[in-house]
Amino acid sequence: MSAADRVSVQDGEPAVTADGARNRRTAARWGRHRLPGRFLRSELYLIFGRLRNWAGLGVLVAVPVLVTVSVSLSSPASTENGPGYFSAILENGLFVAIASLAIELPVFLPLAVAAISADAVAGEAGQGTLRYLLAVPVSRTRMLAVKYLAVVLCTVVATALVAVVGAVCGLIAFGGGEATLPSGDLVPLGEVFRRLLLVSGYLAVGLCALGAVGLFVSTLTEQPVGATIAIVVADLTSYTLDTIPQLDWLHPYLLTHYWPAFSDLLLSPIPTQALTRGLLCSGVYALVFWTAAWAWFSSRDVTS
Repeated sequence: MSAADRVSVQDGEPAVTADGARNRRTAARWGRHRLPGRFLRSELYLIFGRLRNWAGLGVLVAVPVLVTVSVSLSSPASTENGPGYFSAILENGLFVAIASLAIELPVFLPLAVAAISADAVAGEAGQGTLRYLLAVPVSRTRMLAVKYLAVVLCTVVATALVAVVGAVCGLIAFGGGEATLPSGDLVPLGEVFRRLLLVSGYLAVGLCALGAVGLFVSTLTEQPVGATIAIVVADLTSYTLDTIPQLDWLHPYLLTHYWPAFSDLLLSPIPTQALTRGLLCSGVYALVFWTAAWAWFSSRDVTS
């Protein structure tokens, strides 16, 4: 028995230590939530109840605001010399959301996904509550499935939040209306909104695959910070390898290789080859790494 679970006897009644009471409350929480819906709500409550996660979301939504302010203060000539979705901001404010997603894709969004997925299992192990959860009993397969579903939902929320804040800021600052796509086609406001939804969904799928990688790394350690760093390093390594021409044979197998293909969704007609391969690649990564997490965690001797 650990020190956290030891009790002292006062007036004939056992007094539970603070750590022991916390572990028992955690186990009771998972034990009560037998239904998948309640189980998932409990996990989401833990994620969104942490101040650091809200601080991370604050950093994400700050980017669309900065894009809006910077474009508003810059000259039209400097904006027109930027990427296609930047030059279209002055015509339609919804392109602020697309530009913000493009800016945050290499680092900020993966960092947010890494922080959430790394804490999924490693956070419980680091707090000493993991073995209590498994003693309820809660099957390890079910626990991993619910935790990954929570990571997926948080990833979708983070991506959608950037898109929504960018769209609102852009429409307020620049208004809506017809806009010229990078392919040169003039489209109405509704079509731009549809393209924004497609871009957000496509990027969310890729980031959810990164979340599966993070879940696997989270099962390997009891240190969430270390797991977060490892996931971010893996993401940046994939980006770096994708820039080396001599490794072009490897590029199609890298998780991040097809992420920039979201720009194809701004063309008319939309070329689907790279997008389809990107969705397939993300699906394979998600399946392989969730299975690897399950295989490792199901046979792991949990002592914390």
